[in-house]
Amino acid sequence: MKSLLNCPAPAKLNLFLHVNGRRADGYHLLQSVFQIVDRCDTLHFSLRDDAELHRCNDIPGVPVEEDLVIRAARILQAEVLRRTGALPAGVNITVDKILPMGGGLGGGSSDAATTFMALNKLWAAGLQREELMALALPLGADVPFFIFGQTGFAEGVGEELQPVDAPDCWYVVIEPGVACPTAQIFTSEHLTRDTPPVKMSDFSSYHANRQDLRQFGRNDLQQVACRLFPQVAEAVEWLGAVGDARMTGSGACVFVAVQREEQADAVLAKVPAAWTGWKAKALKQHPIIAKL
Repeated sequence: MKSLLNCPAPAKLNLFLHVNGRRADGYHLLQSVFQIVDRCDTLHFSLRDDAELHRCNDIPGVPVEEDLVIRAARILQAEVLRRTGALPAGVNITVDKILPMGGGLGGGSSDAATTFMALNKLWAAGLQREELMALALPLGADVPFFIFGQTGFAEGVGEELQPVDAPDCWYVVIEPGVACPTAQIFTSEHLTRDTPPVKMSDFSSYHANRQDLRQFGRNDLQQVACRLFPQVAEAVEWLGAVGDARMTGSGACVFVAVQREEQADAVLAKVPAAWTGWKAKALKQHPIIAKL
């Protein structure tokens, strides 16, 4: 196998996100449910005749040396060398991006996870999912989730994952035209860090017994983002007329759940021109799994 083309890197939505505390090292203790949806970046991988790792296209605002895709490839290349004593072939990587940066959708982390999974196959490295997740954690807690590859109840700093069922629905997502820096949100003096922990069964029973598409819990980061970025507050208010709208991650994207695709289309037809809006289907597992 010389190449793996059209590899999906899906977005995620945080169906809720609670901040339960802060560790001595400054990392926040979180609880969340991560939902994969079918809105994806697309990556293409082709082996080279040397050992170089090369990103073939420019991504505005993402220098090659800082790109999580290249960093992920380097980590796995070094691990293959450690295990086998031989450096695997280099790779040309093209990243077709549609997921916005600073949107709370995990786009960069998803690109990195797809890189780990695709190169594990292309290099015939043979690492198990749990091994890839451990290698990925230094790049951020979202990267192991995408390798985990299914709807997940997350705890700790986001790295403790258990599979969980979530609603089979559609989502309308609005990009309000602003990027929310994660560090700025988490370091805000207005962030509450004392939401009582919940159990995974609390989430599961809530969705099993509810009569509508109101979401469980809340996003503790939302009130901070709305204070700092009025565009986020405006999107939450506008989409709130449709249903239980909330922000994903540390922002800035805002979403609402609807039962049917035609309902999503009807909402999108009314989205103000100043915003980018799109629809996405909830997925039970990562779309790359069928490809690998």
